[in-house]
Amino acid sequence: MTDTAISSAGEAAIPFYRPVGNECEIFEKAYKLRLPLLLKGPTGCGKTRFVAHMAARLGLPLHTVACHDDLTAADLTGRYLLKGGETVWTDGPLTTAVRHGGVCYLDEVVEARKDVTVVLHPLTDDRRILPLERTGELLEAPDNFMLVISYNPGYQNILKSLKPSTRQRFLALSFDYPPIDVETEVVARETGLDESRTRLLVRLARRLRSLKDYDLEEGASTRLVIYCGNLVAAGVDMEEAIEAALIEPLSDDEDVKAGLREAVAAIVG
Repeated sequence: MTDTAISSAGEAAIPFYRPVGNECEIFEKAYKLRLPLLLKGPTGCGKTRFVAHMAARLGLPLHTVACHDDLTAADLTGRYLLKGGETVWTDGPLTTAVRHGGVCYLDEVVEARKDVTVVLHPLTDDRRILPLERTGELLEAPDNFMLVISYNPGYQNILKSLKPSTRQRFLALSFDYPPIDVETEVVARETGLDESRTRLLVRLARRLRSLKDYDLEEGASTRLVIYCGNLVAAGVDMEEAIEAALIEPLSDDEDVKAGLREAVAAIVG
């Protein structure tokens, strides 16, 4: 069974999220209209934090599933397990959300096996149902259920892409790394680092993202900038923090890393 992170707005403060457009309004409207939502954007740009923020803001439990190559439809819906010598049906995170309400968020859905999207289809049209063949149940999603999925179209190949027949079942929002002032605000808020050093790290990340001559699948994410800021705020030397958070995670190629260090030196000095 896949791991599920479940949180409730009543148990913790609303996670910090800085809007950059009308994404919060679209999410709220999608929820009220009982429409599924697709988030597209690069790794570490804030998609997962956005969903956590909105679920808490709406007072909904959040069931987050990190999709991977071995994730099957049964991991989402449930299976029979042995408990105390008896065979007992155990709901998966999707079934739990459909039974009791809440947001079910499938992160990087294209990484899962193909049978996963087939299970989702009946929940993404006006039926909003989840057939459970193993138990003979036909569950109707309550009004407070919402399905959200995400993926990164930037590095997906034809073998791992979302079919048009699936994409067109969802409203969609495109995410990207935020403008420099917003990203600086977010990193400072998350790390407690002073503005001058925060702005330096953000400028550096944006420079690394702009490099076109290196074999990088993706540039430095906002998540990595926050990691770097956390290291610096904890007393780690700036150069060592940059090496650990903004260079080593981006590539294993020594020549590429040498080029990244040159780009860093041009900004940091």
